[in-house]
Amino acid sequence: MGRFFSDVWSFIVATVSSISIFDVIDIALVSILVYVVIKFIRDTRAAFLFKGILFVIALFFVSSLLNLAATSFIIESFLEFGVLAIIIVFQPEIRSALEKMGRSGLKKFIPISFDENSSKEGATGEMISDLCKAVSYFSATKTGALIVIERNIKLGDIISSGKSIALDCDTTPELIMNIFFNKAPLHDGAMIIRDNRIIAAGCVLPLSESVLDSELGTRHRAALGISEVSDAVALIVSEETGIISLAVEGKLNRRYTPDALPHVLTKLLGKEAENRKINVLSELLKGRSDK
Repeated sequence: MGRFFSDVWSFIVATVSSISIFDVIDIALVSILVYVVIKFIRDTRAAFLFKGILFVIALFFVSSLLNLAATSFIIESFLEFGVLAIIIVFQPEIRSALEKMGRSGLKKFIPISFDENSSKEGATGEMISDLCKAVSYFSATKTGALIVIERNIKLGDIISSGKSIALDCDTTPELIMNIFFNKAPLHDGAMIIRDNRIIAAGCVLPLSESVLDSELGTRHRAALGISEVSDAVALIVSEETGIISLAVEGKLNRRYTPDALPHVLTKLLGKEAENRKINVLSELLKGRSDK
């Protein structure tokens, strides 16, 4: 046993002594590259696409191990064009990331933060309370508003688009009211909330192709569109009627009262929603008014 540990120690010493400054630089550059890729995937909708690709690769190895010729051939053919397909699909995001790197350098492109895992106890409840106060005012005054609350799927590609205004501020009712004031420059776009903070405003969302009632306008179509491509919760207040609506998982539910809204948002954004153990549509229907 002593001989074994002696050989292991000798191997470690020999390996460490053979490392040069160029090896350290090489490892550092690879680490930065991996960090950039992970950050890009985490901050955009590419995260779930990446998980799907990993599943396909795992399936390929299993089919090869079991000698499933037809399955292996199909997956191998798919993977041959997979990289090209990813570049085409995420061309705008990749271009934006490279331009940002060229303008700001690596220091600003890779902001390292150590407080991401800080306690958020009570922050979601406070955000919901502030949001409901603002929405209640919008409904009473018939002020149009479109608020998107990010959940698991990140919306970094929308936040970093040229028409969005990046922010980083608390969700105070007064600030939300100012953003959607009908003469404010950002009132026509969407406001995005991430980690209980307003992260962007004036955002342009993808429009849904679904057939909607003629009384529903662009805000409702945009809210439905973002709910179709992500798991975000989109909150809409109609400028014509003051009706409060929610778009979740490609479904648009209307006519919520200010009193019912906190309960519904708590269910959608609380621990039950994070664990995906509740039926989202049934919880939405519970909060609907009879109007």
